[in-house]
Amino acid sequence: MAEENSGAEQQQQVAPTMKIVNQYIRDLSFENVAAQKNLGGEIKPEINIQVNLDANKKAENHFEVALKLTAKAVSGEDTVFLLELDYAGLFIIENLPEEQLHPYLMIECPRMMFPFVRQIARQITADGGFPPLNIDNIDFMALYRAELERRAAAAN
Repeated sequence: MAEENSGAEQQQQVAPTMKIVNQYIRDLSFENVAAQKNLGGEIKPEINIQVNLDANKKAENHFEVALKLTAKAVSGEDTVFLLELDYAGLFIIENLPEEQLHPYLMIECPRMMFPFVRQIARQITADGGFPPLNIDNIDFMALYRAELERRAAAAN
């Protein structure tokens, strides 16, 4: 009897694990509209950042999580630049209860990828002739909760 309890306790004590297999740019676009339209002078654009997340199961315990970032800089009615980045990561996730999987994919995985997305956006805007774009930290838990609330409201 003691051996049975010991085995059950060991199964319960197995901690969830996550391994990042790969991270990569799926698609990247940067348009320097200001240069194309010859917008000169002192431009102080307003920058709008949008983030979308998606996750797909690829194989047993293998998941692809995509973080899509759009940064649009506008000055008045003129677009100054447009950055679209589709960045993905392949993850192996084990020993995680099924009910915790979706929030984990939508919160923890993007949190791991975000520093790389921020660095790419910073480098691309600098290489595009603008000051480096410094994106503030994103609260992926708040985004997840907001999406749950939006879906609940749409269902009613």
